[in-house]
Amino acid sequence: MNTFKGDSWGGGPQMRSGAKVAVVGGVFVLVAGGIGYGAYSVVGGGSAGGTEAEAASAEVRTGPPSASEITETSKGFLKAWASGDATAAALLTDNQTDAEPLLTGYAEDAHVTEAVITPGTAVGAKVPFTVKATVSYDGKSKPWSYSSELTVVRGRTTGKALVDWQPTVIHPQLTEGATLRTGESSTAAIQAVDRNGKVLDKEKYPSLGPILDTLREKYGSEAGGTAGVETWIEPADTALPDTTLLTLVKGRPGELQTTLDANVQAAAETAVKQYEGASVVAVRPSTGAIRAVANNPATGFNAAMQGKQAPGSTLKIMTAAMLLETGQAAANRPIECPKDVLYEGRSFHNLDHFELPATDTFTTSFARSCNTAFIKRIDDVDDDSALAKEARDVFGIGLDWKTGVVSFDGSVPEEVGGEAAAQYIGQGTVQMNALNVASITATARTGTFRQPVIVPRELDGRQLAVASRSLSQNVTRQLNDMMRATASWGTGKAAMASVGGDKGAKTGSAEVDGQGTSNSWFTGFSNDLAAAAVVQSGGHGGDAAGPVVASVLRAGS
Repeated sequence: MNTFKGDSWGGGPQMRSGAKVAVVGGVFVLVAGGIGYGAYSVVGGGSAGGTEAEAASAEVRTGPPSASEITETSKGFLKAWASGDATAAALLTDNQTDAEPLLTGYAEDAHVTEAVITPGTAVGAKVPFTVKATVSYDGKSKPWSYSSELTVVRGRTTGKALVDWQPTVIHPQLTEGATLRTGESSTAAIQAVDRNGKVLDKEKYPSLGPILDTLREKYGSEAGGTAGVETWIEPADTALPDTTLLTLVKGRPGELQTTLDANVQAAAETAVKQYEGASVVAVRPSTGAIRAVANNPATGFNAAMQGKQAPGSTLKIMTAAMLLETGQAAANRPIECPKDVLYEGRSFHNLDHFELPATDTFTTSFARSCNTAFIKRIDDVDDDSALAKEARDVFGIGLDWKTGVVSFDGSVPEEVGGEAAAQYIGQGTVQMNALNVASITATARTGTFRQPVIVPRELDGRQLAVASRSLSQNVTRQLNDMMRATASWGTGKAAMASVGGDKGAKTGSAEVDGQGTSNSWFTGFSNDLAAAAVVQSGGHGGDAAGPVVASVLRAGS
């Protein structure tokens, strides 16, 4: 193995592909792997390969970088980064101003004392690589490894091949404005447990990662634990929690009680892995206790609790409640379900333009998810914004929920005309996530809104949201019967076939502008557990989101 130190860098002898290079006293090491590097050369002035004379005489290039440019640029960048030369590495990016502080901070703030960077085989302009590092702080050291990738692009003004600078080059979880740090953690460690005292951790339940970080940030000091020494991502937004990446010295964790159920959470984690862009939440209707939260991808944005999307026909639970309360419909009363309907210039139709006989009941239209049956009733409702009021006054939507972590509590804005009609079937300006829809189902199940929580209110005495009124027993019974019909012979039959107990469901698909396939939504209950799921571009509600909900309900029944 050829080893280069100090001044031997750059004019040194040739190296075979795959050689390891120790740089500046062996502090950082670069392993040239799958790309098949030959020799390293000094990188100066932001150029990637070639002599200064060649660079000066060359014309400004255009078009995508060539394979050789991708190899040379990625090689130069990784070599400079590995050596700890932040300036040289930053010059090989298309944003030196943002890149250099993060590259400098890798050693100075994150306290990385050794690193082996191993490139993989380039796929087009993308070059994957692995980092095996050692982090040292206050006499303590620990190995740290992860994978990331970089992309080589053509500089818009220079025409040079440069690394497209993104914070994720340094670490895949690093976001804009965030920094890597190592030191004594700012908050005490916690040991979160489920409702039965079972320990919940990121490794076994990866979807809980962002939630556990938030719980630690918010309740760590109250849980009675002590701080440890860690490497973490400090976000630009101080309202967001730090993300721990490595623990050098464990603090003594304080126990934190949650409302989660480890068995239901495990089922939820497994269920969402079936589909990219899937989220699911389970809630106990009688208490509002959140039993499970899962996302795919598991890390990063908690779409299940913070997402904002049109929920499609799952919102018909709420619309049905409003129509039942105002007397515009009754579960066993006939209702029109034509192929399509026009309301104030906007046309609405059913899936595949189906229609139902005039003698069919509201329950049938609900179970078959007939859009037009709901749209036609808007003429008979005195107030176009009645649905927004139903959402707030009965279902608690928009009442500033305090679940214990960051969450979005849904939105049904007051609208008029065609936009109000679109809301009746969960389209238009309605915004929901899996948590909101699970809560809507939970409210329909009991007739009373109970704000979802992930940690008990008694932990901090926070004020929970309270809806101004409940549904009558008569309306609650009709809603439950309609959802039971959907699960037993309607659009939710196939998905709910494996679910036992007293069960009900509602399917939904939400059309999104510019998206070829609709989002799949599904919600259901079994006994005292309600769940809702969404799968991005999943199509019909029963096809993708339905099996996810069914898996969660089976685990909790």
